[in-house]
Amino acid sequence: MMMSREKIGQLFMVGFDGTAVTPDLASFIKEYKPGGVILFARNLESMEQMVELTNDLQRCSSHSPLLISIDQEGGRVSRLPRSFTIFPPSDLLGRCRSSELAYAAAATTAKELRAVGVNMNMAPVLDVNSNPANPVIGDRAFGTTPDLVSDLGLATIGGLQDQRVVACGKHFPGHGDTNADSHKELPVVTASRERLEEIEFPPFRAAAVHGVATMMTAHVLYPALDDQRPATLSPAIIGRLLREEMRYDGVVLTDDLEMLAIIDHYGIEDATVRAILAGCDMPLICKDRNREVAAITALDKAVADGTISAERLEQSLNRIARLKQRFLLPYRPVVISDAKLTVGCRSHRALLHSIDQARERLAKTPV
Repeated sequence: MMMSREKIGQLFMVGFDGTAVTPDLASFIKEYKPGGVILFARNLESMEQMVELTNDLQRCSSHSPLLISIDQEGGRVSRLPRSFTIFPPSDLLGRCRSSELAYAAAATTAKELRAVGVNMNMAPVLDVNSNPANPVIGDRAFGTTPDLVSDLGLATIGGLQDQRVVACGKHFPGHGDTNADSHKELPVVTASRERLEEIEFPPFRAAAVHGVATMMTAHVLYPALDDQRPATLSPAIIGRLLREEMRYDGVVLTDDLEMLAIIDHYGIEDATVRAILAGCDMPLICKDRNREVAAITALDKAVADGTISAERLEQSLNRIARLKQRFLLPYRPVVISDAKLTVGCRSHRALLHSIDQARERLAKTPV
């Protein structure tokens, strides 16, 4: 049985600075025992460095393998070094209207990620790009209709998860109709419940039914669903809509709690506790070590004083344990010889070339 600190830590996914496991980072992981880490371009230099980094991170977490995640959507949301096969943005795949290409691109990305020790990709974007003024989604979405987004979203989930990389559908319940960037402020979507049911919800419902391993919440206010709290912190949206109505029992991550949509309105401690009470499993804190420690400490205190019940905590721990059992065990370190055979290999480049050719044909086709 894990001790309380180990249990609390398992609920967190954290980011860090630097391209290597420093003594400070190693001691943080060993002391606070986070369930996962997220990698950004600032952490990555080369295929060889990534193999060393992910193996070193896993060595710090002998009690339970880490979820090691990345935002590798393709297009402008791409964190990998240039030697990897980097696909174009999702909307290009959407314009090709090919679930086969979407599946192949996702499976290829997954093979390259696994080869360097990354076992989770924060994709696909399941938002419907329904607002042309949207500053944050745009070409990250597969398209402007829920059917197209559902079809290509499911293909992407299949491509990732068939290669044992955790997929993450985002941003529930839909970030496509915003006209503000939640990195900078709290967006509000004023659509009616009926309109949300028609446009925003279908891709997430489809992903829930078809077994997407994780979902990520949106830092967006939907007055038709909860006029007080953004989705990430809303028991009505996460607990009732996602968990009860959509019957989703996979792992739910928050979007980064350091984004201004949250941190301008709530302290990191308060936001963390509210997210767990709402029904989320893994608070995501992408950079600030002091905030990460403060959040873990606040959750520890909330469990100790009964604000969060032991039963509620066990629900999330069980979901995370099931996820790791399915995708991470048995854990094996990655080796550089395998990575060199996989990353940017000829067949992967050929697929990218065929997608680029499709892009050129689309560019020449009259709208």
